[in-house]
Amino acid sequence: MSRGAYAELPGVKLWFVDSGGGGVPILLLHPNTGTVEIWEPQIGAFAQAGYRVIAFDRMGWGKSIADPASGPQPGSIAAALDALVDHLGLDKFHLLGVAGGGFIALDYAAWRPEKVRSLVVGGSTGSVQDREIAEFIDRIAIPEIRKQAPHYREIGASYRGANPEGTRRWIEIDARARQPDAGFQPSLRTPNTLAKIAAIAAPVLVIAADADLLAPPALMRLWAMHLRHHEWAVIHDAGHAMAWEQPGAFNDKVLDFLRRH
Repeated sequence: MSRGAYAELPGVKLWFVDSGGGGVPILLLHPNTGTVEIWEPQIGAFAQAGYRVIAFDRMGWGKSIADPASGPQPGSIAAALDALVDHLGLDKFHLLGVAGGGFIALDYAAWRPEKVRSLVVGGSTGSVQDREIAEFIDRIAIPEIRKQAPHYREIGASYRGANPEGTRRWIEIDARARQPDAGFQPSLRTPNTLAKIAAIAAPVLVIAADADLLAPPALMRLWAMHLRHHEWAVIHDAGHAMAWEQPGAFNDKVLDFLRRH
């Protein structure tokens, strides 16, 4: 894992890790069931490929803590990300978000197009609020799935069966991910809609997993088709936690995309 530090920002002390170096930056946005620790399989691989890799615990997750004495809290995760970008003196960067992190990635890219070289969204509904997306989600919802332990809905059955140690590690990360008063869903600047994401100018790689119970490929295609410039990829035999379950396949698809943008 890269070195970690606090960014002292208005309203929040944001914990982040940074691989350093002079490479093009890529910022990683963790899912609702994770922190910077969930990126263990990606940080080293992306840094080895020559990128400066930065990931942070969003407000209410992991080690990031509110600091009201330093100013009003950022009203959204996108605002906190923007403050971190300014703190680090970054110009343009690649932005990658999976699951709930994908909500924030779309929110930010629509707001700060001049900052985003490219966008990668994996295993995510996009938190798109339009009726056709909401109705699709209702049709595939498994009754009371949210009452089950998160790894049953997030991690594919193949991985849970074949990799008990990796599953235990994922559960450990999730168990300490959210602080007691943190809501499960991240705060957005404005609701994500099909019209909003259609305005995103950056090239986007959309990665689906074919065993994802929450954001299956057909659902992701429904919102991805509204993007101006997108590429499509599928990771086979992986669940919602695709980047954790199959880091080799995930990293290869991301790095191939980044090299071309």
